[in-house]
Amino acid sequence: MNTVTIDERDDRTVVTLNRPDARNAINAAMIAELHEVCTQLEARPKPLLLTGSGGVFAAGADIAELAGRGREDALQGINSRLFDRLARLQQPTVAAVDGYALGGGAELAFACDIRIASHTALFGNPEPGLGIIAAAGACWRLADLVGTSVAKQVLLGGIRLDAERAHRLGLVADVVPAADLHTRAHGLLDRMTRSSAAALRLTKLVVDSPGGHPYVDDLAQAVLFETDDKRDRMARFLTKETR
Repeated sequence: MNTVTIDERDDRTVVTLNRPDARNAINAAMIAELHEVCTQLEARPKPLLLTGSGGVFAAGADIAELAGRGREDALQGINSRLFDRLARLQQPTVAAVDGYALGGGAELAFACDIRIASHTALFGNPEPGLGIIAAAGACWRLADLVGTSVAKQVLLGGIRLDAERAHRLGLVADVVPAADLHTRAHGLLDRMTRSSAAALRLTKLVVDSPGGHPYVDDLAQAVLFETDDKRDRMARFLTKETR
C-alpha cells in the first residue's frame, strides 16, 4: 500500500489515509487501495476506523487528476462507487476527522456510519468553484445527515462546517482534542465490538433500508432470535440481574 496504511487487528481494521505531502488528497491509487480494503472487509467483516495522517483527514480529491477527466470518467463514478461500497460494509464504520475534510474527503467521511472530530475539523464541499458538483454522495448524503437547508448552505453557499457546528447539527458524534481523537474513536469501537456482530449487521441493514418498514424489523429480529449468541447474551444478563 502506497497511499494508505493498514493496522489489522483481531476485532477491527484501522486505515489511515497517508499522502501527507498532498494533504491526503484522494487520487486513483488511493481509490484502488481502499477498494482492496473493502474486499478484505467483505470477506472478513469487522468494524473499520478510517482516519488521516498529518493532522488532516483528506483535503479533497486530487485536482490534477480531476482536471484530466472527461465525461466517460464521470459516468464510471470513480469515487462514488467506492464510497457506496464503503457505506454498504456489513459492520460499522467510523471516521476520525482531524483538520480538513473537504470535497471528496468530506464525502468519504459522510459515507461512514459515525464521525468523531477534533476541534480543528472542517467540513466543506467547494466543488462548484471548480466547475463541478459534489458527485460522490454529498448532494444526497449530506441532506440525509443534516437536512436539506444546511446541505444547500454547504453545497451552494460554500459554507464550511467547523467541528462545533457539525456537532450541533448531528454530523459528528463528538468533538475532542486532536490528541484524544484516536483514543475516543477506539473507545467507540470497543463498545461496538462488545455487541453482537450479527445484531450490528442487521441493525445497519434496517437503518439503511429505504422507507423503513416494520416487516423489515420483524425479519431481522426473527433471524437474531434464533442465534446462540442472543441466547447466551440474554442468559448472562439474567444471571447477573439475579445475583
